[in-house]
Amino acid sequence: MHLLVGLGNPGKVYAETRHNVGIWAIERAAARWSIRLSPRGTAQRGAGRLGRELVELAGLLDWMNVTGPPLKSLLGEFGLTPSELIVIHDDMDLEPGRLRIKLSGGHGGHNGIKSIIEALGTSQFMRMKIGVGRPAPGKDSADYVLEAVTKEEMIVFEPCLERAVDALECLIHRGPEAAMNQFNVREKSVDEGEDKN
Repeated sequence: MHLLVGLGNPGKVYAETRHNVGIWAIERAAARWSIRLSPRGTAQRGAGRLGRELVELAGLLDWMNVTGPPLKSLLGEFGLTPSELIVIHDDMDLEPGRLRIKLSGGHGGHNGIKSIIEALGTSQFMRMKIGVGRPAPGKDSADYVLEAVTKEEMIVFEPCLERAVDALECLIHRGPEAAMNQFNVREKSVDEGEDKN
């Protein structure tokens, strides 16, 4: 069984913001896999099968910077270890729409990931990062991720979310190495220097 968790903030005010792309990916996966999501506790949750694999989807409804404790409770509820967890979240170090899968690592300044590492006592869990890009010079990063995406950005995010679900399917069926080889690449050639994430 795998627990797939999308990070974000609760409420309609934040529903269309860059910080909530992890929840969008969970909603897209639920739609493709015919899993009904409904509010339970501090998450929007649903369970189902992906082929032979059992999956539990959760879009956390608590605030981003206190994500860790409710996520730890979910793992305990299902008797799962961090190795069976996949966290989906936004990342400003990736250009909008780019995906990157990691098996572990630090929080990189992301408050949701920081809260999870602190609550679980480990950084050994899978993450799928969805790029949202960086703000213009002089603009505050916190304000940027809490802004609603533009229509132009949604043109990029729509195919990215479909690709994110493809990547989740690959992760679950074929494992992280295959998923990283297939999805941690640019879809078009852009010379951006070395990627340090």
